[in-house]
Amino acid sequence: MHGIRGESSYRTIWISDIHLGTRGCKAEFLLDFLKHTKAEQIYLVGDIVDGWRLKRSWYWPQSHNDVVQKLLRKARKGTRVVFIPGNHDEAARQFAGLQFGGIDMRRECIHETADGKRLLVIHGDEFDVIVRYAKWIALLGDWTYNFLLIANNYFNAARKQFGFPYWSLSAYLKHKVKNAVEYISQFEDAVANVARQRGLDGVVCGHIHHAEMRDIDGVLYCNDGDWVESCTALVEHFDGRLELLYWAELCPDLSTPRKKRRKNKRPDLQPAA
Repeated sequence: MHGIRGESSYRTIWISDIHLGTRGCKAEFLLDFLKHTKAEQIYLVGDIVDGWRLKRSWYWPQSHNDVVQKLLRKARKGTRVVFIPGNHDEAARQFAGLQFGGIDMRRECIHETADGKRLLVIHGDEFDVIVRYAKWIALLGDWTYNFLLIANNYFNAARKQFGFPYWSLSAYLKHKVKNAVEYISQFEDAVANVARQRGLDGVVCGHIHHAEMRDIDGVLYCNDGDWVESCTALVEHFDGRLELLYWAELCPDLSTPRKKRRKNKRPDLQPAA
């Protein structure tokens, strides 16, 4: 995997599950990503702001405000920005069809790639049985998940001191648990089936914090991941080719201690051909 110097251009970028308003949000990684990429259109595929967490306790550092301002600035400069709210920022769904600060609000939409593929773009919580029918279980899981994210921050702070790159403890534990793996598989199949029923070529979603791009019985399933664990984005090149970018791997200098980082130059990178 390569890293990027300067600014890389894409036809489309999809990002989701930023969870602004939580301590687990990797705003520094996202700001670096937004600084070094540009696109004709950006889809914000839900859980951009974590309303669940903000209702319980207020947390909004300057870096989180900087992310919002950066996205608004891109919209002002001509990038088409579409916001599709998720379950953590579900209050914004009532504004679907309106525009705020140059950002289009949608419940879902269909994106056509440069090579003619039609992709359903949704957050995906509608197909999560736990969120849909037992919200109290989801809230309990959210509390446990946030505890893991806080522990993950301390874990990576220790890794920094020894010069090791960022590594997600919470993601590692989640994908080692059999039930979590089965849940991810069931979710992916359910979302892909919706695209199939609508006669579409594929789907782009978020929600489960698991970046993935694969064929599921003839339907292209794409999950753009998150910015609390994997720091990933889905991008479309100008020929219609799709690619997952793992920003924590592309820019390992962000994972090193600050004193060392100032001495390092950014890696010399371009997206894979």
